[in-house]
Amino acid sequence: MTAYNVVRFRTKPGLEDEFETWFRQLRRDFEGLRKMALIKTGERSYCSIGEWESFDHIVAARPKMISNLDKFRHSLEGQGESIDVTDAVSGEAIYESAPTK
Repeated sequence: MTAYNVVRFRTKPGLEDEFETWFRQLRRDFEGLRKMALIKTGERSYCSIGEWESFDHIVAARPKMISNLDKFRHSLEGQGESIDVTDAVSGEAIYESAPTK
């Protein structure tokens, strides 16, 4: 079953370009990853969305994803009281839809 992971990021002031460069350049040869997108959601705010073949693939890729994060972690700031530099969630799709033609 298709699964997704969503991660929110907030960059430190002035490090947006560095963060975007790092994000674009990282290897994402994760087994089961179908596609990944980085969305700019506001000033210094971003969200990445990954589409995966299954939730098990997300779980298996977590160590590599954390290793990737460690390469640009210095460019990020905390997002609140209980949220560190990322706010990540993931799970299996319970509903998906394509536009009707």
